[in-house]
Amino acid sequence: MGETCTYDDFLVTVEKDNQELVRELHEELTKLGCRAEIRQAKSGFVVSYLQNKKTILNYVFRKKGLMARIYPNHMADYMEVFDDIPEGVAKAIQDAPVCKRMLDPAACNSRCPMGYDFVLKGQRLQKCRSSAFLFLLSEENRAFVKTLLLNEANITA
Repeated sequence: MGETCTYDDFLVTVEKDNQELVRELHEELTKLGCRAEIRQAKSGFVVSYLQNKKTILNYVFRKKGLMARIYPNHMADYMEVFDDIPEGVAKAIQDAPVCKRMLDPAACNSRCPMGYDFVLKGQRLQKCRSSAFLFLLSEENRAFVKTLLLNEANITA
């Protein structure tokens, strides 16, 4: 566990349905100056893409499949992306836990950078940074995940 692995080691473990998206995102993100860190964990690979020393994407494996955790720290600059959000994705975001630190700064780890405060479909949300944009990759959400992530990467490039 914790050992460094190659991108190809990771890619062969990704479900066939998601390989094209993962490959496309890898190419786009590396062109934008992102660095991939790949390591083995108990449940599979953990892959992080860092841009300017900040993580913008993590891939993690769960029993259900490959999940993408996006950190859209500049989403206020591209909120129009959310105009065409698939219903299932919107529901996943709405169902994510509330950011405890926004409600009570003493309720979470003091090193927590705090979550996201934004409006989705007319509803104000204050969601936890770790789970607000954590998606099980699927046919329904691949295009949205790609659009959201590349908007973030282009802002910080």
